[in-house]
Amino acid sequence: MTAIKILESSDSRIKVSIKGVDRVYANALRRFAISEVPCMAIDDVVVQQNSSVLYDEILAHRLGLIPLSTDLKGYVLPQDCSCKTDLGCSKCRVLLVLNAVATDDVKTIYSGDLRSEDESVKPYVDNIPIVKLAPDHEIKLEAYAKLGKGRDHAKWQPVSVSTLTDTEDPSTFHLTLESTGSLPASDILSEATNILNTKLNEITESVKESV
Repeated sequence: MTAIKILESSDSRIKVSIKGVDRVYANALRRFAISEVPCMAIDDVVVQQNSSVLYDEILAHRLGLIPLSTDLKGYVLPQDCSCKTDLGCSKCRVLLVLNAVATDDVKTIYSGDLRSEDESVKPYVDNIPIVKLAPDHEIKLEAYAKLGKGRDHAKWQPVSVSTLTDTEDPSTFHLTLESTGSLPASDILSEATNILNTKLNEITESVKESV
């Protein structure tokens, strides 16, 4: 009989014992937590003013790697949205604005300086450095965050750690997930489980239709 027991649990980390399943299925759960559970990340950046030392492309790359809190119920994946536009609509994207100026001294711009139109989707922490501005330098931009999956880009991976380890019992494994902050670790595990179940059901139905 399959059994899952929670060994450790917090918003950022969860460790569970999985008993009674083959390693293949336990490892699929680990991989799905990395590659299939969607989360928000900045994907498009419209730079209006940038006199910093960073090129626009480097700045956009840095913004994309900032973990954003994610509302899976409030948004859909861009490919599933009816708008079919490049920048998306209110159902599939969130606008974040950065408007920063250094006056007399060097100024460090942090993730907390980004202003989101939706308080449920914003940088998980405020103290991630983005760039240093020299006096009289300025950055003004619009950043659009969208749901995505880790299989498409690392910025959409909701976990920083996803490991499966053996135990003394060959039928029991320990799965450890550590969240980047985009989603609670327990939600990532739950979503990964639902996705695995859905895919197995789809395979079962496909086999039934073909025989």
